[in-house]
Amino acid sequence: MLREIKILSPTGHLGFTPLEKDSFLTGVSKKPDYIVADSGSADIGPYYLGADMPCSPEMWQRHDLELILKASRDLDVPMIIGSASDTGTNKGVDQFVRIIKEIARENDLHFNLAYIYSQQDKNRIRRILNEVRVEGLDGFEDLNSQILDRTDNIVAVMGPEPIIHALDNGADVIIAGRSSDSSIFAAPLIREGISKATAFYAGKVLECASFCAEPFMGKESVMGYVKEGEVIVEPMHPKQRCTVASVASHSMYERVDPYYERVPGGVLDMSECVYEQIDHRRTRVTGFKFIESELKIKLEGAGKVGERCICIVGFRDPYLIKHIDKVIEWSKKKVEERYSDRTYQLYYHLYGINGVMKDLEPVRNPSSHEICLIVECVAETAEDAKEIATLAARNTFYARLPEVKGTAGTAAMMSDEAILTKPAYEWTVNHLIPVSDPLELFDVHFEDV
Repeated sequence: MLREIKILSPTGHLGFTPLEKDSFLTGVSKKPDYIVADSGSADIGPYYLGADMPCSPEMWQRHDLELILKASRDLDVPMIIGSASDTGTNKGVDQFVRIIKEIARENDLHFNLAYIYSQQDKNRIRRILNEVRVEGLDGFEDLNSQILDRTDNIVAVMGPEPIIHALDNGADVIIAGRSSDSSIFAAPLIREGISKATAFYAGKVLECASFCAEPFMGKESVMGYVKEGEVIVEPMHPKQRCTVASVASHSMYERVDPYYERVPGGVLDMSECVYEQIDHRRTRVTGFKFIESELKIKLEGAGKVGERCICIVGFRDPYLIKHIDKVIEWSKKKVEERYSDRTYQLYYHLYGINGVMKDLEPVRNPSSHEICLIVECVAETAEDAKEIATLAARNTFYARLPEVKGTAGTAAMMSDEAILTKPAYEWTVNHLIPVSDPLELFDVHFEDV
């Protein structure tokens, strides 16, 4: 009979904000067999992958890595970090490897390090397109050369196999490029002989740490106790509980179909899961299944669209708020008259009137006594973006509405300058590529530290 394996999950996104130390150390005191944390997300949008930049300050990343590395070495158990530095590009992996080495040197730590690259060469992908179909997900057309031309960076999302390969070769510390969230937890479990069904379910429920517990407390640690066919989850913060509701709801979120989670090489079927409250703070889950499928690896890519500028305007006049659609219509018209020879995208974000959910907002007749308009322009040059955003914002002052007799107080700009922001990027690659070997797109390196 396989032994129970304990996995400590200290954070759902390493470095995004610093993890909470006390509950992490409580988890460490319970002597986990592995400490595993994800550091990446697509929720941060395409800019960071396209520009190959981290979205988290290095000081916060270092804080989390130092705590985990020291605990891992004190316990002499492996630590596994997925999707290094938010995007999992080679630059992100190199950054985390550098930080790990610096912490090791400062603390006189010695271990076997493995780091795994997942970034893809566009020309290599272009050649593969001649041999296989690379199918688009979520409405994306199949991958082609034109899409690659407007893509700046591509990463492949690894399954458990590259991490298992690293563990098989004696790695104590693993820094992985872009990874499937659940795979970084599933990898050590599969290597220990646990089935994929149990391993991937454990990964699914542990990937966001304390998000599977209640009440809501971000950045607290949780422990998974895993045996074949059974996963028990326990929060490490004394005021949190893992309840049937909190664990089940976390297992089901972030997908169109709450019962199925697609992972490299198959699908996790949670449609017959059984959730049991075994005491005040712990929930046991059984009944998960795994359906094997053709091995395909997900590719993610992003490309630059243009330069971006915003202006912020406030409205308090109830008559103008009532007729805000006509104000925006006037603003668009004035921009079109002057910049019809330019290529640009212009957006009006109305916070107070469907600014967050847009057309999905169920409140049909919102009534706000004041609203905030953010005018956003994306253009080929920063100069164009700045001019167009400014003209669009300033014309909200001059919209010609019936019954308006005064000349003042129609709008208030937070600042009279247009604010140049990060360039605009778009997701260009969201595709599945068939492979014959799960290590095919990944380079695993080893080093004695």
